[in-house]
Amino acid sequence: MGKIIAFANQKGGVGKTTTAINLAAALFERGKRVLLCDFDPQGNATSGFGVDPRSLETSIYDLIVADQPNVEGAIISTKWVDLIGANVNLAGAELDLIMMEDREHRLKSVLDRVRDQYDYIFIDCPPSLGLLTLNCLCAADSFLVPLQCEYYALEGLSQLMVTVRMVKKSMNPALELEGVLLTMFDGRTNLSIQVVEEVKKHFPGEVFSSVVPRNVRLSEAPSHGKPITDYDRMCRGAEAYLSLADEILKKNGRGKGRT
Repeated sequence: MGKIIAFANQKGGVGKTTTAINLAAALFERGKRVLLCDFDPQGNATSGFGVDPRSLETSIYDLIVADQPNVEGAIISTKWVDLIGANVNLAGAELDLIMMEDREHRLKSVLDRVRDQYDYIFIDCPPSLGLLTLNCLCAADSFLVPLQCEYYALEGLSQLMVTVRMVKKSMNPALELEGVLLTMFDGRTNLSIQVVEEVKKHFPGEVFSSVVPRNVRLSEAPSHGKPITDYDRMCRGAEAYLSLADEILKKNGRGKGRT
């Protein structure tokens, strides 16, 4: 059974989609079978793997509103990982879901149909704490929080943790924190170093050793529809995500890929 990890932070611009894309590709390089589910109406995780969100015949929106979703028919095989794409249609999903039975578990019912085919399933959550993110947290075994090394890094994170506690209490008691990933780190500034120390105080033992630096190549890669390991695997950003992949594998006891 594949492990389902949600990438969550309601604050935008923290490297959430960048992390979902590049960690997925890094785990592929380590011999793992990975499915990335884009659950953000902006569709950036979809385009990040070279797929035009407007070209999707079946998006994640179509799957979560269907009574009998054809999940395997919606999966796109890229050069790196498998993908369930998203587009702007997902923006109206919260209104549609309100009237549906078991509305918080629609995404879980979709992913459970294929989870035994993968080692990992990643969910790129939207930057909000609405019904879409609730679906992500109810579907996941754990959640990973990308946190940028900036002054307001921890601002708003308490809201996410309140939501997580609510989900654990009433909807998904097995949900765990996979870890906190520090992004946009600049070792030349005292601020970045201070943020690292502060985050480690708030999340003792939960912060990944791998830190993602500010890196122009990481910013350029999505416009080419490639993960950083393919766009420039020698850059510091690629090294960080390959290191993070090794940490994830070690933590989950999945050091060897399937044959």
